[in-house]
Amino acid sequence: MVGSSSTKQGLSSWIGAATATRTTVEFDKNVAVSGGDSPSHSDNFTDVSLGFGERAISAAGAAVLSAILVNPLDVAKTRLQAQAAGVPYDSLCNLGHLNSNTVLTGVKYNSSGTRAVLGAEPTCSPECFRYKGTLDVFYKVIRQEGFTRLWRGTNASLTLAIPSVAIYLPLYDIFRNSMEEYTLRNIPIATPYVPLVAGSLARSIACITCYPVELARTRMQAFKDTKNGVKPPGVWKTLVGVVSPVNSVNSYQNSMQTYRLLWTGLGAQLARDVPFSAICWSTLEPVRRKLLGMAGDEASATTVFGANFSAGFVAGILAASATCPLDVARTRRQIENDPERALRMTTRQTLVEIWRDGGFKGFFAGVGPRVARAGPSVGIVVSFYEVVKYCLSHRHMHRQSEDADL
Repeated sequence: MVGSSSTKQGLSSWIGAATATRTTVEFDKNVAVSGGDSPSHSDNFTDVSLGFGERAISAAGAAVLSAILVNPLDVAKTRLQAQAAGVPYDSLCNLGHLNSNTVLTGVKYNSSGTRAVLGAEPTCSPECFRYKGTLDVFYKVIRQEGFTRLWRGTNASLTLAIPSVAIYLPLYDIFRNSMEEYTLRNIPIATPYVPLVAGSLARSIACITCYPVELARTRMQAFKDTKNGVKPPGVWKTLVGVVSPVNSVNSYQNSMQTYRLLWTGLGAQLARDVPFSAICWSTLEPVRRKLLGMAGDEASATTVFGANFSAGFVAGILAASATCPLDVARTRRQIENDPERALRMTTRQTLVEIWRDGGFKGFFAGVGPRVARAGPSVGIVVSFYEVVKYCLSHRHMHRQSEDADL
């Protein structure tokens, strides 16, 4: 099908949103969108003919692929951030009287790296329970917990990613298309900022909708189970463990606290995800438009994949680097085990605490695996999503062509 006249016509229409509109608008001073008779977003075949359900299926497939491939890096990032917050990882050291799921409150490390809490004295070198970097996390997780623990929380990632991305990307498409159509007609100078606004709005809705599963995933990845032969708790048991401390007294007030605990750290999550999406899409859109514009009508599904993966990779790295301090704050709030403290803390207070405990370096705990994860993750999700949309649009065009011939 690729290479036929109908394919070229479809690709031209598909790229129309990226390369041409009825009004001349400059993107980032490098990418021009111009033309007289070329289609706008509203005329773009892919955007018009594909319904929300087809977009959601495309996005869900991308989310599954990304979640499985990059989960080990997510585990490494979360472990490094949790360690900076005071989570003890001591399965190889003889400190059995300490629960490995006891976090944060009163747990600190002294300058030599040994733990000074409850008068505990480690019986082996501090190096055996300290992660020194991404590769060290991989090595110690495999050695102490088993290879499969690198995919700890994958079920939660899939449970989260499928609905979250299936909401996020289609909503981004819809918001971007409608906003660009409006701004091109009424406020052309605002058009370059549409991806920023559309991405932030779509991400906020997806984040609020699916947040409890995000909370469960972070806690599943941050803590390790020290009981041999016992299956670690899944998403449901993890969430039950979050709310159980306030269920001892059956009262309306405790019921409200239970509900609030399931959304602990939502502010920090939004504080991270909204700027992440804003930076990501405002970088991704002009880059992929330029790459698709260079390909022209002779492009193929491979070119569509390459342009979107390259743009997503660059955008993911930039966004992840810029928002790392907010990601550290989000992790610290989500792994807090003291219900009263969890409900009392704010994102601002958490950032102050991070600065007090680790200084400027503390804001970038786990930045290596976070950046290494974000680049390919965004690239995979966006490119897979766009290629599936591209293929679905060609199927629609082929059917329309056959109906017209009849």
